[in-house]
Amino acid sequence: MKILLIGFTKLAYMPYMNFYLSQVANQNNDVHLLYWNRDEKEEIPLSYNVKLHEFKQYQEDEVAKIRKIRSFLKFRKNALSLLRKEQFDLVIVMHTIPGVLLYDVLKKHYFKKYILDYRDVTFEGIGLYKKIIDKLVHGSSATFVSSNAFRSILPKTENIYTTHNILLDSLEHRDIRRNIDRDQNPIRIRYWGFIRHESINKTLIERLANDNRFELHFHGREQETANNLKNYCITLNIKNVFFHGAYEPKERYQFGRETDLLHNIYENDSTTTAMGNKFYDGVTLYIPQICNKGSYMGEQVSESNIGLECDLNEQKFADNVYDFYTSIKWKEFESNCDKKLREILTEYETAKEVVSKIIENESILKY
Repeated sequence: MKILLIGFTKLAYMPYMNFYLSQVANQNNDVHLLYWNRDEKEEIPLSYNVKLHEFKQYQEDEVAKIRKIRSFLKFRKNALSLLRKEQFDLVIVMHTIPGVLLYDVLKKHYFKKYILDYRDVTFEGIGLYKKIIDKLVHGSSATFVSSNAFRSILPKTENIYTTHNILLDSLEHRDIRRNIDRDQNPIRIRYWGFIRHESINKTLIERLANDNRFELHFHGREQETANNLKNYCITLNIKNVFFHGAYEPKERYQFGRETDLLHNIYENDSTTTAMGNKFYDGVTLYIPQICNKGSYMGEQVSESNIGLECDLNEQKFADNVYDFYTSIKWKEFESNCDKKLREILTEYETAKEVVSKIIENESILKY
């Protein structure tokens, strides 16, 4: 089978592609991968036998989406050229925006021959965009959601399945934190990923500023938000917040070794229903996490007793976090992580079976 995976960012920022590549990139399939090199820097190597198609176009992440439209249209042109040049049996669209950009082609030439991966809320507030998303779901062989909260946004249909952003290689590193003394002073709170959501991070910094019970560490690409946060700390002479810059995905395990609490707090906006990669890092590596009250991840950590659903507007935020961490019963916490991980892996395996059935051209309706 000839298969095209369509990504919408750099290879390093699409760890979820491994869910598909691990199943399709074998000797029986001719696999192609289109990706967008947005910073025009060197890409990470892949361990799969895949034909890479690079769309190289500089695009800042932290600008209004309307200012990205020209780049989006160039991406569409590049993708159309590839689709016309090659005849694919299956297309895997790994983000809704390229799905919308290519909707006319998918509808005409790939009806029930594409998989849609839904992992972000973007322009769903626009009626026409939401209507196209609904049609994309109905026209797909299967639609995978990375968060069950997304199901409330999408049409009610049988071809929606749940996968997860978990990286299976993290299972080999489960003990990197649990075997190190948990009694740390100061408590190290750590974030890794693209640094954004300036307002809520400023509030977090303010709540923990120069509190000798805590250190706050940021790892990730530093664009406008990160630079503003760094300047904010300099202006207020905050000494317990540290910025470490960009990193390679495998470095997360060293971060995990040096983390007591995982910073998994985002604004309650379009990310409220999302499940971030760090959620799975926390579960897998036995690291408790703090999430925003009212978010889906917050509900998940609260229900599973694997973290704290917190409100940054509370003046006693720092005390609440300190009390939470110092009262954790670690054996019970680890057992809760194990239980949650089993649930995640069960859904993950079911999703893999669905992809396998699609590749084998078998019915998936029983799942």
